[in-house]
Amino acid sequence: MHPPSDEPLHDVTPSGARPHPAIDLPAPWTGGPAMDPDPARTDPAVLGALLARHGWRRRGGVPGRYARWTPPGPAGGGTSLLVPESRAFPDCEDLLAEALTALARSGAPTAREVLIGLAVPSDEIRWWRDVPPGPSGAAAWTVQEQLRTAARQLLLAGALAQRGRAGYYGARHRRQALASLDGVLTAPAPGGRELTAFLPVTSGRAVAVRLHHALYAAREATDYRRATGGMEAFDAAVAAGVSRELTEAVVALVRGTEGARIALAWAPGAGVPEGCVARPEPVEFSPGDLPALREAGKRYLREEPSVPVRITGAVIRMRRAGPRGDGSVRLRVLAGAEIPHIRVALDEESYRIAGHAHLLGLPIRVAGRLESRGGFRRLTDASGVAPVQVDEAERDRLMKSLQENLDFFEEACGGGD
Repeated sequence: MHPPSDEPLHDVTPSGARPHPAIDLPAPWTGGPAMDPDPARTDPAVLGALLARHGWRRRGGVPGRYARWTPPGPAGGGTSLLVPESRAFPDCEDLLAEALTALARSGAPTAREVLIGLAVPSDEIRWWRDVPPGPSGAAAWTVQEQLRTAARQLLLAGALAQRGRAGYYGARHRRQALASLDGVLTAPAPGGRELTAFLPVTSGRAVAVRLHHALYAAREATDYRRATGGMEAFDAAVAAGVSRELTEAVVALVRGTEGARIALAWAPGAGVPEGCVARPEPVEFSPGDLPALREAGKRYLREEPSVPVRITGAVIRMRRAGPRGDGSVRLRVLAGAEIPHIRVALDEESYRIAGHAHLLGLPIRVAGRLESRGGFRRLTDASGVAPVQVDEAERDRLMKSLQENLDFFEEACGGGD
């Protein structure tokens, strides 16, 4: 049996991302409990800031007491909200309850985005792709999927950069980065050319801040490359979070369009993060930027060095060409590197030690260099292979895994690739 293929980084979807229930999205972006804003806990100032951000218009009211808001568009869609200026206004909670009910019943797409921002205080990231509209303004399925794929890649690139700086991550930090995106909410705009992600402040602000800095650094590095022909700015941009994963995400966003923009807005009730501007300008990329971004991605892949590591892992697969000689093992990494699995080439003696440890239900410890080639999934120059003692519960679990996967272990006794 051959080992399962390692999935490419851009095909991974944040598993826990869930939109507001009022938004009908296809899997895997749906799921999660209902989250309706509570009038008793809603800050009128935050509601007003969200309405203004999403294009609602203030049309009169009593200054200092309350304001009347209508949605974007010439007629306002028949919706009108009375929003108190502060909770000191009499009947504040009743007015807020009426406003939230009107938002929930409104047909304006922005109404749902305002409700999401109230229910889960979030930083917002919005993507636009300049593509020709289809019949009656509809977007082709492939166009919508390209937008979603690029958005996922960008969020993952930001989450990876938040874990540590590197020009190329491969399989490193991926599980942790995906876990940090578990609370992401999404809301698409009609037409398939826009998408908004809501990153909860409690769990996603660090990712939003890192992505904010990385996008600006990528824009500046691209400008420098186009103006001077030099790639030095991309080398320096790694410190800001730019990586091969991010440049590939931007390429995916821009490819097939006349241009693309990414904008970020901070949660009104959470304040502005340190080192960031209050209202960041959208970052724009055009097809003319693609050669520089592709070149940078290749450079990052080529120059990211191998990493010396000392890994503890459970043997889950063994293989060699015959009953004797060198062989290779696949480990489930328990400690020493932030990757799920790794392949290790071993000499005959080390291979024998790994096999005995596996039969006894023990993990092994091995030192070597984590190679960037192949996505940091291989260990070279392996040495010091030795079994590691574990508690009885872990040993029983490893033994159970062995019994359930005897066909994998049979490859240790022979058989070619």
